[in-house]
Amino acid sequence: MPKNENAAKRPHNLSIENRKLLKATGVADVEGFDETKIFAMLDDMAFTIGGKGLKVVSFSAESGDLRVEGEIDSVTYSAALSRRAGIFARIFR
Repeated sequence: MPKNENAAKRPHNLSIENRKLLKATGVADVEGFDETKIFAMLDDMAFTIGGKGLKVVSFSAESGDLRVEGEIDSVTYSAALSRRAGIFARIFR
């Protein structure tokens, strides 16, 4: 089902404190994570957090707030894929 392009998008902000704490707003979903990568979705795109010892401290789908702790090395934004396509794309990388 295509998203309504006229639907209001949640504002997205991201801050990183000393590469140890990441705070993000406007997050629609956290699709998966382990100690080295966290895959998150915004309303219209995805982003991946890379690092070491990463853990999701808190996430609220209702408010869109995400907090991550660990050694943060990178944040990469990409076009959003459907859930199924996203899972298969990660498996067959």
